[in-house]
Amino acid sequence: MSGTPPDDGAHALTGALRAAGVSVCFTNPGTSEIHLVAALQDTPGTRTVMCLFEGVATGAADGYGRMAPVPAMTLLHQGAGLANGLANLHNAQRAGSPVVNVVGDGAITHRGLGAPLESDVAALARPMSQWVRSSAHAADLAADALAALRAACGPPSGVATLVVPSDVAWSPWSPEPPGPAAPDPAAPSGRQQHTTAPAGAPAESARALRAGPGTLLLLGGRTLTARGLAAADRIARATGARILAEPFPGRLERGLGVPCVERLSAAPETARARLADVTRLILAGASRPVTAFATPGVPGDLVPPGCTVTRLADHGQDVADVLDEVADQVAPRTRPRPHEALPGPRPSPGAELTAETVARVVGAALPEGAVLVDETNTSGAALPAATASSARHDLLTLSGFAIGQGLPLAVGAQLACPERPVICLEADGSAMYTLSALWTQARENLDVTVLVLNNRSYAILRREARRMLGPSAEPLADLFDLDRPDLDFVRLSEGMGVPACRVRTVGELTDRLKGALSEPGPHLIDVPVPAAH
Repeated sequence: MSGTPPDDGAHALTGALRAAGVSVCFTNPGTSEIHLVAALQDTPGTRTVMCLFEGVATGAADGYGRMAPVPAMTLLHQGAGLANGLANLHNAQRAGSPVVNVVGDGAITHRGLGAPLESDVAALARPMSQWVRSSAHAADLAADALAALRAACGPPSGVATLVVPSDVAWSPWSPEPPGPAAPDPAAPSGRQQHTTAPAGAPAESARALRAGPGTLLLLGGRTLTARGLAAADRIARATGARILAEPFPGRLERGLGVPCVERLSAAPETARARLADVTRLILAGASRPVTAFATPGVPGDLVPPGCTVTRLADHGQDVADVLDEVADQVAPRTRPRPHEALPGPRPSPGAELTAETVARVVGAALPEGAVLVDETNTSGAALPAATASSARHDLLTLSGFAIGQGLPLAVGAQLACPERPVICLEADGSAMYTLSALWTQARENLDVTVLVLNNRSYAILRREARRMLGPSAEPLADLFDLDRPDLDFVRLSEGMGVPACRVRTVGELTDRLKGALSEPGPHLIDVPVPAAH
């Protein structure tokens, strides 16, 4: 746009967020958001990323929030558009990803007329947001936007939703004299805030850790960085306590040079057996372990009876700082042990493509500094072992179990870290939820390589049906097949501007993956694998 930007509420909002460091907006807007779209275009240094579906916009904001020091903004179209994006806002909230979720609404003066899109936007937002506010005056929009940013950055970090009626966005406002500087989300006053632990919390944890066998330190959230893992490794080596990571971390640093931590299994029987002898459980940024789903006659709580549970830090604290404090108490002279194991043998070029051989190919090919997005579901069991000795990388997982996250997550992660290649391992059924993320990858020329592990089924549903129903689940098997017709991911991908190919052997996958990683821009590889049973 040309000329001087108008002094309206929309420009107040975008200007305040840009001044506070927010530089990216993922959007699928509508008529109610036109003034906000215009303001974004008028705001220097703001990158507006168009998405064809709101679930892509919210999932991309999740990926961006996991990897960047300052969160991204979304811009969604009223209640219906928000509803389309709620699944990936759920995932973002469960991962603790900071997201400034701006949702347009009909004009306040238009309410009660029965307009087609009229709804209670704030009520729709509340289940997937930790903070919700509806703006009523243009003069308040700058302050409301900064309040949303502070709420998103936390602690705890998460989704903050600001509802902006269209007449609030277009109404004029009078700029006030500059007030106090906006908080820097990456500074100690914002996302990385340090708060001293309450009296006795580190000491109580230190006593539990020194108590001998039976103590488990369960890591989650911000403890899964190289810094947090180093502190946990020091503690384990000095005290003999065991350490595990939560099953589906929002972000986990891994690979050579980083202490290796095993993740608690998502399989309830395996997890229950792993925790059976734990008498003292210390939660460091992790939630109390429970089964993902209820099973008739089986307790959902995985904590053994009689086990003492201690939370290392509360929601107002930087748990990594507290973990460092505990490590200094119980392991003052112990150094962390970086992972240095050599990668395992590579599969032969002519080997059959299976979930295990694909994982080994990926583990061998991971470049230094890569971001690995994992939404493989049933095909990913071999991935942790296959990538433990890979080059140093970050792993992003499906924290909230709402599928359709992987492709958008890769979009956001690559925009947050444009110098780092992103590899997305995606299940075929999950890919179809948000396949239009490929169009955004092509439009923005993102360095994302997608491997679709194509087993032509919703294998996880087949597995869970067998677990829940036993032999009586067999008649349901046909319902979970995705082979009538087969999904042609090569043609689907090329139709959205992303070059694609299909491989049949380990050698072909190795060559195609190497080629994709050596070329700029997005690529997709369709990898047929047998369904897990």
